[in-house]
Amino acid sequence: MKTPVRLTSLLALILIAICGFSGSARADDGASSISAGGIVSFKREPRITMAKEVLRIEGKITVDYDFRNDTDEDVTTLVAFPIPAYSPDGMHDHHEPAEVKFDDFSLWINNAPAKYKTQARAFVNGKDLTALLEKMHVDVANFGHTDEGEGSPEIQKLTDAQRERLERAGLIECDGAHNCGTLWEVHKEYYWLQTFPAHSTTHIRHAYTPVGGYYASGGPDDPAAFCVNRKLKETLRKAAMEGGYSSSSSWVNFILTSANTWKTPIEDFTLIVEGNPEHMSFCWDGPVEKIDAAHVMARAVNFVPKRELAIVYYSLRKLE
Repeated sequence: MKTPVRLTSLLALILIAICGFSGSARADDGASSISAGGIVSFKREPRITMAKEVLRIEGKITVDYDFRNDTDEDVTTLVAFPIPAYSPDGMHDHHEPAEVKFDDFSLWINNAPAKYKTQARAFVNGKDLTALLEKMHVDVANFGHTDEGEGSPEIQKLTDAQRERLERAGLIECDGAHNCGTLWEVHKEYYWLQTFPAHSTTHIRHAYTPVGGYYASGGPDDPAAFCVNRKLKETLRKAAMEGGYSSSSSWVNFILTSANTWKTPIEDFTLIVEGNPEHMSFCWDGPVEKIDAAHVMARAVNFVPKRELAIVYYSLRKLE
């Protein structure tokens, strides 16, 4: 648990949000969130309609879909949950390795747990060098099972000639025979072959833990990006004027436009967000309904996502 600091930058943050100006209120311990989203078709699949999507952003992100095949034939296609590319530096700056790799991804098809495959590829300057690492039995997704501060045991056990080859390819950088750092970027996805029966609806659910961002003081660089609502602006303004408060903020991002790989629009879309409705904000074209003390809901019909979703949570605490 990080200890909140005094409310020194909150008034500036409020003015930035109200004026719509993008400035910086970054604290040294601010961590970037990692934007992940929903499942996608490897190729755009206009034969399959997303009849319903219910997106829940709570402790985990859970998404329920009803996919409908209105054609006279079964449709079989590769479906994937791609995660954002990550590098060795990004894994250890602010987040645990399992968080960055979304290792807790789970899948259900028609309410039954389903199996999937995982693919991880290594890139250096846009070039796919996965085969070279696999030939040497180096784990791509885990950077040769690199342990922060200890290096990679799988790189260390290679011969000098093998390490030199990896270094020439730009995959590693060595300072001495056994002091090598990994440099590649991982592109990872969970995928499976999905059949959508003709004139039928298939229910798919997936869940994972989001990787959020956090500032111990104030808020993100661009509060206008979260469409801070009037009531929250007043709450923050009042706290700043009164003084004697500590502040922090966290946020979660979700990629909505991945739904556009299917036939558009999404016929029935529901967003449910957990959190104190008085202290959260996000951009949404339409009404946002408070459904209980800890949840809000937004809905849309015939929805074609044009932008991604970013939700910010502000926390105020009275100092003693």
